Formats: sequence, C-alpha cells, structure tokens
Amino acid sequence: MDKSESQEGKSPSQLIDARIQELGDWRGEVLSGIRSLVKEADPEVIEEWKWRGVPVWYHDGMVCTGETYKDHVKMTFAKGAVLQDPSGLFNSGLDGNVRRAIDFHEGDKIDEEALRTLVRAAVTLNGSKARG
Repeated sequence: MDKSESQEGKSPSQLIDARIQELGDWRGEVLSGIRSLVKEADPEVIEEWKWRGVPVWYHDGMVCTGETYKDHVKMTFAKGAVLQDPSGLFNSGLDGNVRRAIDFHEGDKIDEEALRTLVRAAVTLNGSKARG
C-alpha cells in the first residue's frame, strides 16, 4: 500500500475532508479554515493523517497539526518554541520545550495573515534544518 494511503484506501486529504464533514459544526469550519491557510502559506505542504485521526502538515519535517476536541481546535506547531510570534497567536502549550499551540474556541476570529506568517516561518525553520 502506498505510504500516502490509509488502511481504508483513502488519501490523507480525503480523510481530512471526511473529518471536516463529520464534525459538521464550528470545529469543522475552523479546521477547514486552518487547512486553507496552511496550504495558502505553503502550496508545497504535504498533508498526512496520523495518530488515529489527526491532520498533520509537513514540509522538510512536521510543520503543524490540526487536532479537534469537544470545545476547541488546537493547532500545534512542532517547533513552535523556536518560532517568533510577534502577533501573540500562541496561547497554549507555552511551558513546553519544543511545541507551541494555538487553541481556537467557538467564535474566535483567526488573524489570517499572522497565521500564514507563522506557518511560513515554521516551513523556513524546517528548511534551514534540512539543509544544515
């Protein structure tokens, strides 16, 4: 079986589409919006489906994840502790040594440009490590 295919024979992108539809509420809308922003920020990003249902975006390493919970959607940046966050988007996982996250709750407005900038910075960081 191709690495990019799941056991059900669906691609990671198809599984993410299905997850968004399955949620059917504000969490699906937020996850869809996050996904769009990640892909806008880095058109070469690769989508994966990990850990029994978590969308993960890669470019020269893991960039971020999009986890859904009952009361929030969490966007975790694999190397977030190293990233500059001048807009103050990180609001979760601030005590960790490596990861940082953004928790989105129902009704939260996403600062789209700041989020795209953060994704680009994560991709740039991954690229610098891949070449170094």
